[in-house]
Amino acid sequence: MPPADVEWLVMVRAPDGLTVVSPAEDAEPQAWLALYSGDTAHDLDATGMLSALLVPLKDAGISVFVGSTFQADLVLIPETRRDDAVEALRRAGHHVTTTP
Repeated sequence: MPPADVEWLVMVRAPDGLTVVSPAEDAEPQAWLALYSGDTAHDLDATGMLSALLVPLKDAGISVFVGSTFQADLVLIPETRRDDAVEALRRAGHHVTTTP
């Protein structure tokens, strides 16, 4: 488990270790932004939901880090690629809402 005083967004326990994604500190060398797919839930048997987000990002050459939950997927992208990611997703037919 991560320390109790760490705020986390995603925590994944795998056989080879624990990955914790937490908000960046101001001193972090590269900031990542989160794209959250949880505003419109889908059935667990729906196929292709995550790939529908990842393929346009891949085609635009944008790196991703993904954390998934029962309710949604959290797709992290480099902050410097925000505009490219929004454009790629909108071109693919996705509704993207941004916050400052």
